[in-house]
Amino acid sequence: MISNKMCILGSVIIVLFLVSFSAFSQPKSAIQVKNFEQLKPLLHQQNDTLYVVNFWATWCAPCIQEVPYFEQIGKKYKDKKVKVLMVSMDFPNQVESRLIPFIEKQNMKNEVILLDDPRQNKWIPQVDEEWTGAIPATLIYRKNERNFYQKEFSFEELDKLIQSKLN
Repeated sequence: MISNKMCILGSVIIVLFLVSFSAFSQPKSAIQVKNFEQLKPLLHQQNDTLYVVNFWATWCAPCIQEVPYFEQIGKKYKDKKVKVLMVSMDFPNQVESRLIPFIEKQNMKNEVILLDDPRQNKWIPQVDEEWTGAIPATLIYRKNERNFYQKEFSFEELDKLIQSKLN
């Protein structure tokens, strides 16, 4: 009788462990999906933090090339008032099959948000009037100082730019 109860208790403990472990191993909760109106406040913070907002996608080769550089920037300046935000332009139906596996494979630590808003003609000029919509594109701002770059960065270019903004 005791051994049956211990067997049942052991099974319950294993099931609880597996359920709780699987809850922690699912990264999709880490990916917020926002439309542009929900993203917009993150592009206009009014504090002394320097924001580096990169628009990218897993289907964009130049974007993939520079993702590690943004990760290095996030790591290098983690103790400074610098926040790196990676805004994915991936297709919403590919979050599970493409975006999440890419984030895991690259071990991305910067915050990733999926922008899901088909009204590009409305929101692209709100990010920057000169933006054609091409990616990679990066907005670097602090308070009212805003700079927009529609280009691919090398780590050295990006680091030098961040240093100049911090000084």
